[in-house]
Amino acid sequence: MTTLLRVDASIRVDGSVSRALADSAEAAWRAEHPDGVVVRRDLGRDPLPSNVWPAVAALTMGMDAGPDADRADTTEATALAAELSAELQNADAVLLAVPLYNYGISQHVKTWIDLLLIDKDLVSGSALQGRPAIFTLARGGGYGPGTPREGWDHATPYLKRIFGDVFGMNIREAVAELTLAPVTPAMAELIPASKVAEEEAHVSAKEHGIAVAKELIAATV
Repeated sequence: MTTLLRVDASIRVDGSVSRALADSAEAAWRAEHPDGVVVRRDLGRDPLPSNVWPAVAALTMGMDAGPDADRADTTEATALAAELSAELQNADAVLLAVPLYNYGISQHVKTWIDLLLIDKDLVSGSALQGRPAIFTLARGGGYGPGTPREGWDHATPYLKRIFGDVFGMNIREAVAELTLAPVTPAMAELIPASKVAEEEAHVSAKEHGIAVAKELIAATV
């Protein structure tokens, strides 16, 4: 039996494209691996306190956390960081659903990652080396080559840097762009393209879910 850690980051529940793509990946994973366990961490609906990282940093890196980081805060923050690290390390695969907000990741995703980076085993790459990670990403506009906003997506390169280069995980992506076209009058002419992008992203998400499930099953045989 294997474990999939699903982490959602959208502040939306209904209508969230990143969540819908993750649903497709999860459903495909479950279909191939019905005995698998899905552990959920919803950073969008249950964000981590923004002051926990300074408190942990004060203890582990000798940084000044400010007057609000008393001993109780530091103890609780350290326990939370350990919990998040263990949650990630205990997972055989990760499904990370992240929308692009203001050309980057949101504060609550950054807090989660900052707390993970406290763990030296994660930073060394020894704890998660080679484990699969599926990114289901949603971008309101178009950021591909030749578009006016090419290079403005600062979320995807960062996520790849952390989970791929730092943690050593094998990354698969399902990306939907132009997701704001249906609700943005100025983008009305891009609605057909947005639908195609979303449909293709769902196909990719399902394929990744199936591939990761088969990979994990093969590893246990």
